[in-house]
Amino acid sequence: MAAKQSRKGPLVGIRVLELGGVGPGPFACMLLADLGAEVVRIDRPPAGYDGGAPVESRFNLLQRSRRSLGLDLKADGAKDIVLRLARESDVVIEGFRPGVAERLGLGPKACMAENPRLVYGRMTGWGQDGPLARQPGHDINYVSLSGVLGAIGEAGGPPVIPLNLGGDFGGGSLYLVMGVLSALIECRTSGYGQVVDAAMIDGSSSLMTLFHGLTASGYWQDQRGVNRLDSGAPWYSVYETSDGQWMSIGASETRFWRKACTVLGLVPEDMPDQHDQSRWPELKAKLAARFGEKTREEWTQLAEKADACISPVMSLGEVSRHPHLQARNTFVEVGDIEQPAPAPKFSRTPGAIQNSPPTIGADTLAVLTEWGFELEEVQAYRKRGAIFESSG
Repeated sequence: MAAKQSRKGPLVGIRVLELGGVGPGPFACMLLADLGAEVVRIDRPPAGYDGGAPVESRFNLLQRSRRSLGLDLKADGAKDIVLRLARESDVVIEGFRPGVAERLGLGPKACMAENPRLVYGRMTGWGQDGPLARQPGHDINYVSLSGVLGAIGEAGGPPVIPLNLGGDFGGGSLYLVMGVLSALIECRTSGYGQVVDAAMIDGSSSLMTLFHGLTASGYWQDQRGVNRLDSGAPWYSVYETSDGQWMSIGASETRFWRKACTVLGLVPEDMPDQHDQSRWPELKAKLAARFGEKTREEWTQLAEKADACISPVMSLGEVSRHPHLQARNTFVEVGDIEQPAPAPKFSRTPGAIQNSPPTIGADTLAVLTEWGFELEEVQAYRKRGAIFESSG
């Protein structure tokens, strides 16, 4: 059984009950937990548990900073346990398809009947209503329909998949966290909780707000790879170096473009007009040829103090060794695993990785007793098969 941690961060005192799922819900709960909220994750027993990644618990970093309560939600008595926990919580977060929580007897009406101040966060791909609400999907499906995927890629090429950052984490987790915290603030005034319907299709669409405005103005073309921020502009792109690595350049403004030219050994006055789109292919060819003359390290050293908006493209295995990230303690090592530290940073109440990801059910007894259950009750639920405890 893992020991209860002394928590750190601006959200200390907030209790969150997470009905365990995969992807954006866990990431949202990780963010809340890293910032101090006491998050208890309800996990299904191993026989029915799909953790979403074929790795040991300690590598499932999205589940760090919180404790795990093993519970079979379909077992006799499980619903009663969750409703009692909801009574003591500030927030409940679930990521089931619409209607599933209600069928389990754990939907917002049931939980908020126990606790009218409860903020009930719902994380789905398509939202709680609409023609696609009950359809399955993944990040790639949501960013396809929201226009994110169609906008990313080189001219004439296929859309480039932005990992699962645009739908799951950017359009999902971050909007869920924003919604939950907003509802908590509002509750201080009204005294009532509310339901937060966070959908990845909505969040990823929201992320595209800038580009809808630019398209309406005629400034942005509704095509991949022909605009200023989508690799169309030669001064906002990536180029291969002589050692097979890559450099990025983001010299959008004239003053940075001129400095970039100096780093590259080019004379700005001899180059095509930076903003003449008809000559972008010519300019891109010149930059590609020049970047190909030196290694990534050589270009990095030349650009480092030149205010030229030129940076090395680094791999996941390299980033933590960069001096700037080391200076900011952007990465930390917990349980012999290097990982991103909590963000953002706070001047008085910094967050922290409260603990390594627990094995499922590692904290069942501790959580239930701390949250008001008598030992005899816990033993009764154990005999009924409602709860699960791991030895890890």
